[in-house]
Amino acid sequence: MIDFVDGTAFNYEQGTRSRKLFAAVVLAALDDAIADDKKYGNGPEQIARWARSRDGREVLSCAGIDPNERVVSGLMEFVSKGVRTSVALSREESERRQAAEQAEAA
Repeated sequence: MIDFVDGTAFNYEQGTRSRKLFAAVVLAALDDAIADDKKYGNGPEQIARWARSRDGREVLSCAGIDPNERVVSGLMEFVSKGVRTSVALSREESERRQAAEQAEAA
């Protein structure tokens, strides 16, 4: 019984690591599309093409993201904002965004 529990815990941990790895690939694809958008102006189209491709759908699925059109439009919107993923995921950026939303509401 203990071997089964250890094996299950190990498999769960490996699956979590795998999802994190594929999520990092998605973030890298977003950064590449943002760079393309700044350089060539076609970033949202690039990320949409990638997300709709066979490889893109596979990577999104492995990252735990359902590869549907709503996700594709969200990725396109994220790229069009032009904020790098490292900045968007930082605490300072989220606090700035929250303050801006509160200022809009007031």
